[in-house]
Amino acid sequence: MAKLKLDNVTKRYDDQGDVVTAVDDMNLDIDHGEFICFVGPSGCGKSTTMETIAGLTIPTEGTIHIGDRDVTNLPPKDRGIAMVFQNIALFPHMDVYDNISFGLRLRDYPTDEIDRRVEHAADIVQLEGMLGRMPEEMSGGQRQRVAIARAIVREPDVFLMDEPLANLDAKLKVHMRTELQRLHKELDTTIIYVTHDQEEAMTLSDRIAVLNSGSLQQIAPPLTCYNEPDNLFVAGFIGSPSMNFVEGTVEGDSIVTKNFSLDYDPSTADGIAAGDEVTIGIRPEDIYPSALRDEVSDPSELIDARTDILEPMGDEIFAYMLLGEGETSMSQEQATNDQLLMSIDPDSDIDEDEQLQVVIDRSKVHLFDTATGEAITHSLEAAWNSEGVTESEAESDD
Repeated sequence: MAKLKLDNVTKRYDDQGDVVTAVDDMNLDIDHGEFICFVGPSGCGKSTTMETIAGLTIPTEGTIHIGDRDVTNLPPKDRGIAMVFQNIALFPHMDVYDNISFGLRLRDYPTDEIDRRVEHAADIVQLEGMLGRMPEEMSGGQRQRVAIARAIVREPDVFLMDEPLANLDAKLKVHMRTELQRLHKELDTTIIYVTHDQEEAMTLSDRIAVLNSGSLQQIAPPLTCYNEPDNLFVAGFIGSPSMNFVEGTVEGDSIVTKNFSLDYDPSTADGIAAGDEVTIGIRPEDIYPSALRDEVSDPSELIDARTDILEPMGDEIFAYMLLGEGETSMSQEQATNDQLLMSIDPDSDIDEDEQLQVVIDRSKVHLFDTATGEAITHSLEAAWNSEGVTESEAESDD
């Protein structure tokens, strides 16, 4: 069983006298057969973490176990791993069979064993009938399947894939994602996949490991990272388009922001008190035009806004809205508090530069500690008055 364990793995580099920490105290336990995606922005440490697992670089501190073996200081060939890179790097003068079998021939495997493994790998990645082709005669997706087959014939304990789809066009990426999911089921092996594309991570993985500045921010199933992010970074990185963030201050049973107030039941947000600085997180699909207020499970008070830009996406429209006196040209700090992005039905008749009112689904509101970025709660409830209705309902009746 190819379990993988990283125990306090740290990698530091000396950059002209300055110490750069590429991976900071990484702890991971990956079970046999899991598909794990390392995701994060450029420079977050995901490729360096992959390289330490592969043996291409040795960690400054910590240990790496594959199965029951400590492989921290073993060379790549002795770790039981196979890698697929972003750069496919096939030998242009060799046909598909020779490209796939090259590593086995270097290790002097018997011819009949090589034939068996190549045919099996070609069948898995659907390259039957193509073993005699040259790389130049194949499409990008077919060449990538050759690279994957070259890894399969190694029969490794762990597959390491470093952005293998990055150079493919959008349509081919979607197709190859499906192929990789099918491959994972077929092989029943452990796959670690590096990507900066959070959509790839959401669709492919059993769990996502979100990295930033060399540190592990959260490791959890995709929907958990989406619905229950551990901190502001994960909340902003996972999800397309990104979550809206609005800074506010706790005042009694309300969170007061620059342009609106959100009343709530304090018992649904333990750990915060009057005067605390918090950040409200709202996904675009959890904001609604006021006309749909009755369809929202726990609507907030009405919020005045003006549409700025509309982006039709086919199955939805992204409506960028300005709050209060927000201008179209503003600093990043102003944009955080003066803009909201709402996802609406493509049949909506909202126009650009239109004054409107919107509501937030309070049950989908995320609260974060502004100072630390850590999550406080992922759902609020309405504040109820003595008549048994929410404060916002009482205001709308007035």
